[in-house]
Amino acid sequence: MSSEEQKTSPSRKRPTTDEFRAFVATGWAPRDTAVTPRSEAADWAARRREAISAAFPGDRLVVPAGGLKVRSNDCDYVFRPHSAFAHLTGLGSDREPDAVLVLEPRLGEQGEAADGHEAVLYFRPLADRDTEEFFGDSRYGEFWVGARPTLADVESELGISARHIDEFGEAVGKNLDSVQVRVVRDADPEVAALVDRARHAAAASTDSEQAEAVSERAHEADEELAARLSVLRMVKDDWEVEQMRSAVEGTHRGFDAVIADLPEAVRRGRGERWVEGVFGLHARHHGNGVGYDSICASGDHANTLHWIKNTGDVKEGDLLLLDAGVEVDSLFTADITRTLPVSGTFTDAQRRIYDAVYAAQEAGIAACRPGNRFSDVHAAAIRVIAEHLHEWGLLPEGIDVEATLDAEHGQYHRRWMVHGTSHHLGIDVHDCALATREQYNDAILEPGMIITVEPGLYFKADDDLVPAELRGNGVRIEDDVLITADGCENLSAAMPRTSTDVEAWIAGIWAQRGV
Repeated sequence: MSSEEQKTSPSRKRPTTDEFRAFVATGWAPRDTAVTPRSEAADWAARRREAISAAFPGDRLVVPAGGLKVRSNDCDYVFRPHSAFAHLTGLGSDREPDAVLVLEPRLGEQGEAADGHEAVLYFRPLADRDTEEFFGDSRYGEFWVGARPTLADVESELGISARHIDEFGEAVGKNLDSVQVRVVRDADPEVAALVDRARHAAAASTDSEQAEAVSERAHEADEELAARLSVLRMVKDDWEVEQMRSAVEGTHRGFDAVIADLPEAVRRGRGERWVEGVFGLHARHHGNGVGYDSICASGDHANTLHWIKNTGDVKEGDLLLLDAGVEVDSLFTADITRTLPVSGTFTDAQRRIYDAVYAAQEAGIAACRPGNRFSDVHAAAIRVIAEHLHEWGLLPEGIDVEATLDAEHGQYHRRWMVHGTSHHLGIDVHDCALATREQYNDAILEPGMIITVEPGLYFKADDDLVPAELRGNGVRIEDDVLITADGCENLSAAMPRTSTDVEAWIAGIWAQRGV
């Protein structure tokens, strides 16, 4: 089991002599023997593992980190562990490629299932200096990518057992005649395939029809585990909320920096790339980087909802829709959108659109209360959008607000706001995605949930049903909202939202910078 193979010609292998191997292994100062201190995330991660353990008593649960992926030839993308792995271990950033977390069911004296699981992390630890890996492995070697943690480091840092990854294959196939194994399949195809082979070997004595049924039940078991891990992230604990506060704080700084550099983005041309780079610089400095590809959409590009090409100019008089978020080292990410007038002030038509979206967002945020349904947030915001479109005469003749909100025969307003208003947010930008409709859209909001509220209006430049002065303008306002015991807290409230406050925000930053 290993990461995706890199493509390197055997003729380009570096020649290595026995003499060099002996030479490179000597003359090093002793390693620091102090182990990594316990992570602040360790106890929180342990509680999450306990919740999953209680849901699947007696089952062996396999949660891979995933492997490195080739970007080009022999160069890898920066590694990001699978979200479920990060959530259950507390490891974020670029740790640990090819690792596998196993929750091993505890057994009683007679081999029967006992309470709980032992958490074991199988990974590739630091290699000794007399090994080929130390100097010759450009993917894992200390010379190339730095020192890896030892087994003792991981046990100290995370408070779980650690084993060499080479032991995983044998361990995962133990006692499959009496222990059900579940694996997060999408995290690492090679691990999933290894688990499947172990299952097939255990079922070898059965006939083909029974074996097929066993395989089908196993895949259903895997899907159940993945869904439960996804739902586990819906309600954030106190540590997760603090990670989100840090992500929002870093995002605010990034937006400030973009505003300060708007004149430069206009002057240089291809300004969307300039905006992307400025925000990315601050995201990388504050945390792990951006939580998703930033949308830096100027003018009509804002009407392409997932505009991530960012190849356009930023022009005076345009609106810049910036949808971006900082991902902190724990992998929790903010997701915030502001629509900024590039010249510092909105035109009358732009303000008209912006204020309508702001009113819709206010209605959506007001619906963010425990006891309400997740879907109530969208319903509240989209009604305000429909009311404005009706007031402006954009809905078809004879169609009023109630008619367009009719889910079976209406929905005309979706021409100008096709997306939903909210999604869960956390360790993924679109978090908890494997939850069922009942667990997501129809669910009751609970304290600790963090969702976005992000209505918008998008008037494409070639939309002949829209007055000319509105065309080519897209507006979205998005904030990250924590459900509390008695209402909600807008985590990104420090970032101005009203049209007048946005103008003052820009003016204040430009004044400080002497723009």
